[in-house]
Amino acid sequence: MQNNCWKRLKEIIEGVVIPDIEDHIDEIFEKIANNKNASDETKAELQEMHEMKDEFTQILDDIQNKDIDKDECAELYAEIKDMISAPNQDDEE
Repeated sequence: MQNNCWKRLKEIIEGVVIPDIEDHIDEIFEKIANNKNASDETKAELQEMHEMKDEFTQILDDIQNKDIDKDECAELYAEIKDMISAPNQDDEE
């Protein structure tokens, strides 16, 4: 069962989360190119996206190294599913 969780977590991170982050990073770079400069807010957003990508890459490394237990895997998977299903939730807070 644990291998199944690892597999699902890895698939959702590689197939959905990281591509979404990379798309957002591309959008930020496009905004910077169009404006010919980057505001402090844009720079902060770009930094945040890079940090988020690094965190998910670390999770993938942890999966590969079997450093994530069953409960943590299930929790991370549920959090990511919630994040994907409600992407604008932060905007409402």
